[in-house]
Amino acid sequence: MATIKRTPLYEEHLKAEAKVIDFGGWEMPVQYAGILEEHRTVRNRAGLFDVSHMGEIEVRGVQALDLVNQLITNDAAKLADNQILYSPMCNDQGGIVDDLLVYRYTAEHFLLVVNASNTDKDYAWMLRHSDAYDAQLTDISAGTAQLALQGPLAQDILQTLTPTDLSDIKYYWFAQGKVAGVDCLISRTGYTGEDGFELYFAPQFAVQLWQDILVAGKPVGVEPIGLGARDTLRFEACLPLYGNELGENISPLEAGLGMFVQLGKADFVGKHALEEQKADGINRKIVGFAMLDRGIPRSHYPVAVNGQEIGFVTSGSYSPSLDKNIGLGLVDTKFATVGQEIEVIVRGKGLKAKIVPKPFYRRQR
Repeated sequence: MATIKRTPLYEEHLKAEAKVIDFGGWEMPVQYAGILEEHRTVRNRAGLFDVSHMGEIEVRGVQALDLVNQLITNDAAKLADNQILYSPMCNDQGGIVDDLLVYRYTAEHFLLVVNASNTDKDYAWMLRHSDAYDAQLTDISAGTAQLALQGPLAQDILQTLTPTDLSDIKYYWFAQGKVAGVDCLISRTGYTGEDGFELYFAPQFAVQLWQDILVAGKPVGVEPIGLGARDTLRFEACLPLYGNELGENISPLEAGLGMFVQLGKADFVGKHALEEQKADGINRKIVGFAMLDRGIPRSHYPVAVNGQEIGFVTSGSYSPSLDKNIGLGLVDTKFATVGQEIEVIVRGKGLKAKIVPKPFYRRQR
């Protein structure tokens, strides 16, 4: 039986009376004050997330760029130093092994940030495809902690703790500097649909940084945020979740991630399968929908039109920002048009819903 893992902030979560659950083999806080309250804290002010369970894999060497580009569907050659891109990583059939962030320090040094539950699988996958390259892969997850400060007040709060001018860090760029005296990689990224920052640093400083950021944010109401609100926040912004919208049997083209698939670049794992799929046409597509009947759609509920099953729900929830029940679903492309009425099958009963534009929520910039 696998040993349950804990981040360096586990005791802090217990002190804050968090409800802790098993999340992909990690004991993680799902909520503190409550999911709805935490969701609104991030949308209106700022919230602090412990995301130290995420995986970090370093790529170094003369052919580091070539190896990274072989692994991902996006094109890392477009990156400047200190820039970040998002990309799926596919198998030979074009299914998604994982989705990740690619940080470029230099052409010979990259950081790949992967989903926590996939870290071991991803690392093994990358090693399997690295033999032909003069580059070294190192899983540095155990030596890396990560915090995310997200929300409209995130920059103002974090700026009080760092001499680095955060306004100089553009969206999907990063800098190296000190936060509360701790050496950090500071990136302007996040998974909530809000502005914000993610900090990477040595685990022994996790408790200090966590406490310092909460103290700095206390005058404006910053609170710790659990995985429950992290999910509703990303869902409203239509940011995909591995295991829901993404998986080894779903291609990035089906998942609506075509803009992150660069078929014009040199060969990469899954390229041939994705070229064929694009040429033949996409049979399934991720859509957003709003419930017309009362009821909350849940993952894997069937979706139908006129009694014919056309797909399934990938994510569904009550939306605190919109005050309505909404969902994402993978459905037959023939029915994937805005305005199309569908039925979500809940315990054998069809509940009416309608396909609507994505994303459900877009922050005011």
